[in-house]
Amino acid sequence: MEEDITTDLHVLQSHLDGMLDRVQHNSLTLKRFQVFEMRLLNLNSLAEMIDHLLEDAKIFFDLDVISFCLIDEKAEIAGFLSDDDYDYQSNDGLILLEDKELLKSTFGISPTPFLGSYKQSSCVGFFPKLDRKPVSIAIIPLSRRGKYLGSLNLGSYKPNRFINDMATDFIEHMVSVVSICLENNLNYEMMRRTSLIDTLTGVNNRRFLEQRIGEEVDRGQRNEESLSCLFLDIDHFKSVNDTYGHQAGDYILTVVAGVIKQQLRSNDVLARYGGEEFVALLSNLNEPMGYDIAERIRKSIEMLPLAYNDQKISVTISIGLSTYQPTKSPAFSTAEISTELIHSADSALYIAKNNGRNRVSIGELVLDITEKTRLAS
Repeated sequence: MEEDITTDLHVLQSHLDGMLDRVQHNSLTLKRFQVFEMRLLNLNSLAEMIDHLLEDAKIFFDLDVISFCLIDEKAEIAGFLSDDDYDYQSNDGLILLEDKELLKSTFGISPTPFLGSYKQSSCVGFFPKLDRKPVSIAIIPLSRRGKYLGSLNLGSYKPNRFINDMATDFIEHMVSVVSICLENNLNYEMMRRTSLIDTLTGVNNRRFLEQRIGEEVDRGQRNEESLSCLFLDIDHFKSVNDTYGHQAGDYILTVVAGVIKQQLRSNDVLARYGGEEFVALLSNLNEPMGYDIAERIRKSIEMLPLAYNDQKISVTISIGLSTYQPTKSPAFSTAEISTELIHSADSALYIAKNNGRNRVSIGELVLDITEKTRLAS
């Protein structure tokens, strides 16, 4: 009898120890998730969110593999990341999907997490770039307002890490937080992009230029590198609108903006300044180099084979060039130099217009000292 009681007590103690271990483990997991969640909520960009999910989550939740699928039907997410200099193409854990087919074929209309063993036929699309595939997985669809956003895919080399009948409360809570953060980041990136992009031509707008020019002047001062500015204006643009219609004018603006952008480097700034006017900032280029690029742009536009509704349209452009040459001890503020750089290019453009259009004119050299030199155009 005593032996039976002793055995029962040992069994009970073992159960209690097991329960205590599980409580402690769950408590530790909850604390880790709270820290992970707070960091996730405090991130400032989509790129930071991606890195947090792909790298930090492995440590927080002791995972071997994580991948992150995002639906990017219009390549907008790729554009957001590229604009932030994020090398998304080299990140093996990030998968940008061109459509919803992978998620729809896997989950249908019910966005319920899939937990279980890794199966090549149904899971490879969520872990496409891995040499060593996980053994057990949790594929978690992310959705908001009935719309798929992507999926967060967790993998382990332990066979029983994710099984079909395990409780999913924790995972579902995680899904909700990640989905909300993802939606917020995508909305923010879209708002930021559209507020600084000219919707017609697809290049930056004047607001973006006004923010960026100070940064370019500061960089030039720090590195003692020249900064050239082009002020570009399509010749006789009003007559294009009057003769062929405003839709034709919009078409011309879009094509011309694309040609200008093709002639610039990836780190140059191009903005639609207003109407048919554009401004380009060319970092680390002196006046002769800036002039060569301006001439190349002018010739490219002059030779454009444009047609709208089967009507041929000839277009030329006039360009004013100014260059800022920094010194070690600038006597003017960044704002003053920025204003003078634009003013000098605008004045040169006015001269180009008065001298017959379809030409490049050089304005005053913008210096950090009080004496300036006017160069012949």
